[in-house]
Amino acid sequence: MKITDSTVLVTGANRGIGKALVEEALSRGAKRVYAGARQPFVHADRRVTPLILDVTNASQIRTAAEKVDVLDVLINNAGISVQNDLSDRAALERLLAVNLFGTYDVTQAFLSVLTRSRGAIVNILSLASMAAVPFDPLYSISKAAAFSLSQSLRALLVGQGVSVHIVLPGPIDTDMTRDLDIPKASPESTARAILDGVEKEEEEIFPDPMSEAVAEGWRNSAVKELQRQFAAYVDQTPVKSKGNGRQNQDSGIDHKATENTKV
Repeated sequence: MKITDSTVLVTGANRGIGKALVEEALSRGAKRVYAGARQPFVHADRRVTPLILDVTNASQIRTAAEKVDVLDVLINNAGISVQNDLSDRAALERLLAVNLFGTYDVTQAFLSVLTRSRGAIVNILSLASMAAVPFDPLYSISKAAAFSLSQSLRALLVGQGVSVHIVLPGPIDTDMTRDLDIPKASPESTARAILDGVEKEEEEIFPDPMSEAVAEGWRNSAVKELQRQFAAYVDQTPVKSKGNGRQNQDSGIDHKATENTKV
């Protein structure tokens, strides 16, 4: 995967990492960059096509998908954090709507064009996907769910030629981390590292100093190996359940291989 001459779509593209990703894609010679954001904005580079795209709005997702007939790289960057405790279910549902279901819905909407191009999906998550941040538990839960979604997509889409890259940044200097008094990487350096990782075909991308510190341990971990083993169970042959009326059409899971597996 090379960004040069490719078509890229970035959600949450009006600020922070998303904005930096748009600029980095342009600097690498992207042919077209679709910049999705909830509010319209103008970009000086003619290669940028702004899209009004709230990832929780089904109509806007559908309209955006109708405007994009070619796509090589989908970057699911839109995300929110609402610091709260575990007693606020409504806040949790809000975060899941953006960080989990937004990623899911946008991916589904653009999957057909990505399959045609044998493209890439890049999901911007967080180290909180792997280890909960106690002062921001709702964000951690939503990103952990998106991490599992991304792993599942990777295993199920490999047969269609679509790669899935999971980005696991630590603290980045954006509006979301404004109140955190800790060292932070810049959005620009993070965007460079993300696209470097995509071009190197890295499954998990650790784009900043804090995340780099755990990268090698993750790649050689028992958990990563278990992920590989589970991914190997995938069979691209559609499976139908018989005798009970339940169907698992196009599930991509080889039930014969997994029926005796317990975790």
